[in-house]
Amino acid sequence: MPTYIALLKWTPQGLQTIRQSPSRLEAARKGFEAAGAKMKDFYMVTGQYDMIAIIETPDDITLAKVILSLGAQGNITTETCRAYTEDEYRKIVGGVV
Repeated sequence: MPTYIALLKWTPQGLQTIRQSPSRLEAARKGFEAAGAKMKDFYMVTGQYDMIAIIETPDDITLAKVILSLGAQGNITTETCRAYTEDEYRKIVGGVV
């Protein structure tokens, strides 16, 4: 399955209800699983973003659905990018002309 890195920031609403964040994380994991996706890893981080999630989904459409569902709740904003494994990287750069 393709892997994605979601860079997350709490919104003002998310910060006002920060104590509910762990239960929202568990609900997100269950929502991902119900959609056929998986949150492989989750990290709270310092710096420009508040959290990072490593997500596997069968395709871009599934990713878009789960990320939009999270954002629609109003507690986080997201920036997501496709992550390529080392094997995928080698195939990609090996085919560069």
